[in-house]
Amino acid sequence: MDMPLLDRSPGKETFPLTTLRFAAGATPTLSPDRYQPGVCNIGPAEIARRRRAGIVGSLMTLGLFIILVALDAPPLFRLVLFLPAAVAASGFIQARLKFCAGFAARGIFNFGGSGDSVEIVDHEARARDRRRGREISFASFAIGAAVALLAVLLPI
Repeated sequence: MDMPLLDRSPGKETFPLTTLRFAAGATPTLSPDRYQPGVCNIGPAEIARRRRAGIVGSLMTLGLFIILVALDAPPLFRLVLFLPAAVAASGFIQARLKFCAGFAARGIFNFGGSGDSVEIVDHEARARDRRRGREISFASFAIGAAVALLAVLLPI
């Protein structure tokens, strides 16, 4: 059964996917109609935060790699690059997909500012979000592992 994401019928006070209620037919400020289960659960402010996390993770990965090489640390020590590389990958993937894996796990979405998250009550939508969140986590893990392995194998 296809259920519309939003029911804007006259007299309706709730949105099926959220726990929001609006008095006197007020318009939501979070644009819940932009939410698409398993596709898009964050807006511009959250996308920018994910992009910043990707940049910081990338800089940390590069900086740590340079330090390890400068200290002539054994190549196996470069496996520690896994964590910042995975963080960088996660940030960039989430920004690109406009989808937060953490929000998916928590069953929320956010198209407003920080702290404006909305709970998703539809079980099918939550399941789609969790599935996409796992895909992002797996991809981030794989990229972090590949970067760390590549760093170990580099003959520097």
